[in-house]
Amino acid sequence: MTHETAGEWRGWREATREALYGPAGFYRGPEGPAGHFRTSVHASPLFAAAVARLLCRVDEALGRPAALGFVDMGAGHGELVTGVLAALPADVAARTRGYAVEHAGRPAGLGPGIEWLAEPPRGITGLLFANEWLDNVPVDVAEVDPEGVRRLVLVRAEDGSERLGEPVTGPGARWLRDWWPASGEGTRAEIGLPRDTAWAGAVATLDRGLAVAADYAHPAAARPPFGTLTGFREGRETRPVPDGSCDITAHVALDACLLPGGRVVTQRAALRALGVSGARPPLALASGDPAAYVRALASAGEAAELTAPGGLGDFGWLLQPVGADRPGRRARFDALLVDVADHEEQ
Repeated sequence: MTHETAGEWRGWREATREALYGPAGFYRGPEGPAGHFRTSVHASPLFAAAVARLLCRVDEALGRPAALGFVDMGAGHGELVTGVLAALPADVAARTRGYAVEHAGRPAGLGPGIEWLAEPPRGITGLLFANEWLDNVPVDVAEVDPEGVRRLVLVRAEDGSERLGEPVTGPGARWLRDWWPASGEGTRAEIGLPRDTAWAGAVATLDRGLAVAADYAHPAAARPPFGTLTGFREGRETRPVPDGSCDITAHVALDACLLPGGRVVTQRAALRALGVSGARPPLALASGDPAAYVRALASAGEAAELTAPGGLGDFGWLLQPVGADRPGRRARFDALLVDVADHEEQ
């Protein structure tokens, strides 16, 4: 933090942007996100393998193009793109180029075939995957005052103290009216408009294919009355203080981000559709091949974590087809999305 900003009261969006992505920001640290919290990517290689299968299905829906792209938004140290490329069948891998999009510098040891970028590449045909990216797109916070007016919450970066500022007006007020109505004095909401804009911008970089955002999420019918803004440091949830010492995150209103033709499902449904079930291996395998049984049991445990109700399984997946305008291609993408939706009901 600079001397000029010490003690300054700012909205949460501005303060978070500086704390996470500024010159001394949290995401500039050498340990990367994995040093502070565990995502689905870090929980099990089954996740990257499932995303690789999704990329193969997108490849089929696109008619097996000569060049296929995989874009990892908010790539951290490139764990997901590395795992996806490694899990692809040889014929698909030969046509696929990986892109990692991240503010921090390129990590040592990342495969030379992966392009490291500060912004997503344009004109890609393939799959863009944003795993826990939108929850780190900074947003402002609004709180209802005693007169029933929604005011911007201001924060002091040095200690996280808060006070109420001016009433929320303009596009932010319209977003709240449409997507997160007020429900009484002291209730809070995160103004998700910057995430809607960020997601639309990411989707627009695809020429043809599928864009997926996987994240903590809440639907319009169940917005949390006091918001979800929080911090993470060294694997533990902590009070959010925008001084660069911790991650600052808030759940995503994925339904507000949704563009025409897309849908939101749970991670549990999406991974089940991609072959991650969490079912225990048959006991007969234990006597016939004990080592294989132990490996299968460990894999089932990892799959269960990725799909668990109340945990990672409740994450939302926003599935957004792009360029599926030809009749045959539209049918193939519709079939892909319907298959995922069917698993939502199981």
